[in-house]
Amino acid sequence: MRIKETLNVGKTKFPMRGNLPTKEPEWQQEWEEKQIYQRRQALNKDLPTFILHDGPPYANGNIHMGHALNKISKDIVTRSKSMLGYRAPFVPGWDTHGLPIEQELAKQGVKRKEMDVVEYRKLCYDYAMHEVDKQRSDFKRLGVSADWDNPYLTLLPRYEAEEIRVFAKMVDRGLIYRGKKPVYWSPSSESTLAEAEVEYKDIKSPSLYVAFPVKDGKGLIDNDAYMVIWTTTPWTLPANVAICVNPRFSYSLIKVQGTKYVVASERIEFLAQTLGWSDWEVLKEFKGQKMEYIVAKHPFYDRDSLVILGNHVTLDDGTGLVHTAPGLGNDDFVVGQKYKLEVLSPVDDHGCLTAEAPGFEGMFYEDANKKVTKILEGKGLMLKLDFFTHSYPHDWRTKKPVIFRSTPQWFASIEPIREDILKQINAVKFKPAWGKTRLYNMIKDRGDWVISRQRVWGVPMPIFYAEDGTAIMTQETILHVADLFEKYGSNVWFERTANELLPEGFSHPGSPNGKFTKETDILDVWFDSGSSHQYTLRTRSDLSFPADMYLEGSDQYRGWFNSSLITSVAVNGVAPYRQLLSQGFTLDGKGHKMSKSLGNVIVPSDIERQFGAEIIRLWVASVDTSSDVPVSVETFKQVSETYRKIRNTLRFMLANTSDFDPQIHSIDFDNLRSVDKFLMVKLDKLVAQVEQAFADFDFATIYKAIVSFLTNDMSAFYLDFAKDVVYIDAPDSLARRQMQTVMYNATVVLAKLLTPILPHTMEQVWQQLKEPEDYVQLTDMPAVQNYPQAEQILQQWQEFMKFRDDVLKSLEKARDAKLIGKSLEAAVTVYPQAELRQLLEQLNTNVAQLLIVSKFQVSSSELSNSDQYDNVQVQIEHAPGQVCQRCWMTKEDVGTDAAFPNLCTRCAKIIRENYPEALSEGLEK
Repeated sequence: MRIKETLNVGKTKFPMRGNLPTKEPEWQQEWEEKQIYQRRQALNKDLPTFILHDGPPYANGNIHMGHALNKISKDIVTRSKSMLGYRAPFVPGWDTHGLPIEQELAKQGVKRKEMDVVEYRKLCYDYAMHEVDKQRSDFKRLGVSADWDNPYLTLLPRYEAEEIRVFAKMVDRGLIYRGKKPVYWSPSSESTLAEAEVEYKDIKSPSLYVAFPVKDGKGLIDNDAYMVIWTTTPWTLPANVAICVNPRFSYSLIKVQGTKYVVASERIEFLAQTLGWSDWEVLKEFKGQKMEYIVAKHPFYDRDSLVILGNHVTLDDGTGLVHTAPGLGNDDFVVGQKYKLEVLSPVDDHGCLTAEAPGFEGMFYEDANKKVTKILEGKGLMLKLDFFTHSYPHDWRTKKPVIFRSTPQWFASIEPIREDILKQINAVKFKPAWGKTRLYNMIKDRGDWVISRQRVWGVPMPIFYAEDGTAIMTQETILHVADLFEKYGSNVWFERTANELLPEGFSHPGSPNGKFTKETDILDVWFDSGSSHQYTLRTRSDLSFPADMYLEGSDQYRGWFNSSLITSVAVNGVAPYRQLLSQGFTLDGKGHKMSKSLGNVIVPSDIERQFGAEIIRLWVASVDTSSDVPVSVETFKQVSETYRKIRNTLRFMLANTSDFDPQIHSIDFDNLRSVDKFLMVKLDKLVAQVEQAFADFDFATIYKAIVSFLTNDMSAFYLDFAKDVVYIDAPDSLARRQMQTVMYNATVVLAKLLTPILPHTMEQVWQQLKEPEDYVQLTDMPAVQNYPQAEQILQQWQEFMKFRDDVLKSLEKARDAKLIGKSLEAAVTVYPQAELRQLLEQLNTNVAQLLIVSKFQVSSSELSNSDQYDNVQVQIEHAPGQVCQRCWMTKEDVGTDAAFPNLCTRCAKIIRENYPEALSEGLEK
């Protein structure tokens, strides 16, 4: 008989390598066939609800790493809530209307303006559904558990109907109106944009100083003077009707080489340097308040430019006098309304100037800059032209600059409900906490929401017009349209005439002939997704309103968080969420935004093929998502190493409990050894910490706590010395069963704690355990045990671990000095101070075994030639005796049993009692 046949070397079918890229899809298929998601919901049907409402990603293209971070985070939340005693269904959604789909069709050669609208919209629908299917596959590949067969889509007829009903309630409250004021306009998209659809990028712009001749100085300013303005958009000068000054600032009439100029007093030094004024004289100083209604001349049109007052004028740059074009700027518009100024907006949908800008008609606005400067130069009114780089708004889809342009649009008024919205924000929990301030300030300062879009692929605005041009928005007409949308889908708007869409017998005094027309604009897609709470949360029986949580990227404070809040307060009076959790963006390893053009994009599918989805999931749990998250292939390599450590530690515990039946072999807590109790208490503390972290949505703490427990408490300590028990002791010895009890319990607990993060791996672990549930995903989180005398046990063993650290240092010194090789060659003698001596006695444990040395003794007197520590002297010597060929300890009693000359007394006894055949057959290495 061979010695190794007498060792309890554990065996397990749990492989060392996960082979995740291949195995994960197989497990996912099994979960789908076994309806694991549905079974989980059925198990929890009578429990309190926790509803995380999915913010709908846009249905266009495969998912990127930001999508993965977001969806996996949601999956961790809903899985953990399901295991913590909540009914936590997860209904995914998609945003399916809007410009990007129209752009994709254009790239494919589809010409929208040459097609029947209904046929074009059907192409958009088909494209959107194809992209939904593609992204759904991507999300499922990440192991996200959800009601994938029943998502919410903004193009569903019932969804569109509910959106129109939201619109109806806002109309009923008087919040919807048509107005003409400047909005973000994208010439490249030929449509208005919401604030959330604008991003800022650096561009190079002209920096132009222009002199406006004074026409009537009202006795304050000489009529031969010039008012100096500064602009970075010369193309807007054809729309100038005023010059704005701040009533609180001081202004000066100065003389420079015979010419008189008016500028803000505080800007004179700067302007002298910028414009090359070597000598100037201040003729007069006065407050801006006194300049009101002075009249200047437009620099190249026969038009007056009125001096008006506005507090938006600053001294940060420029001259303190602001060129004002109410049709092309928001501040300009607001101040212009006060003075009843003409709202000139001489630019068309394509960004070309119109006949309202004589001499520039048909010219693209950027090209007009050169002609404006040339005209000003010819008239001697251009004081300086330069160029500078600054941040400027761009269309986030086309990546091209936008302009402010005054066009007739439909707006949702914010002011009547602003205070209600702000009160609701104060009732919401935010993580991170700064999110509350951010959203509060956005709403506090927000202007009215432009909700109309000049596109085709979206939900039509349910507005009719009478023959006299009167807009018809009654509850009767809007709700009738909603019913039609629910029955036929929104294509019915384009398939039928206005009269066919109106309620039967409808009449209006503005249409004496009974003829009506319909609005051609569609609703902003943020109105689409912002209405999701009405359809998804209020009409689905498996969900409830308001949601317990919205979890999205930090950009959604100005996007979905914002639009959802406005619509919900408008129609429900409350916020649609109780808590907002926001995450940062995924960046490349150098902290740069990922971009295809930069070639730094990491695609989830590439990582899945190389490492597996579990590695992406573990990465999500490992990072602090409260700020931007850098990620690289190297990051995933590091995470995969951590995964390997987790997997191998669990494998060791599975292998060494393969002959352990918890129903038969478990030892209750009171009958465990002190060191076993210590590990059970540490495990219990881990359960409490992790479950609190799940409650706080603090995934990084979970990651760190579990990895620390596995690495420090288990691998580096308990499992390290456990080999001397589980391998060496008799199979059914008490000490072995005690350690197996700890290992088995730890494996069960860790499998449950890690399931929300690593469901694929933990199911594989679960199949090797002897638990009643067939899937770990259908179990509950482990209960906190609160073991008796837990704190005392922890304190004692924490003191022992400090002592152990000191001994390990001395062992390392002895190893460096070539006194010993492996620690089992060592004999350790210690002289502890009274408290430590008492502790070692109280623990009543085999300290040599815990230290993995062959001999340990406590000296009654001080030691010479020892290492000195705070409360102990440690002496390391080479252990006397011979090496036992079974336990590999160096013992003086090797060969005591004549039948087993190469074994120590302990090993010989174990073999005599458990392997009698060794006596007859003999024992070989």
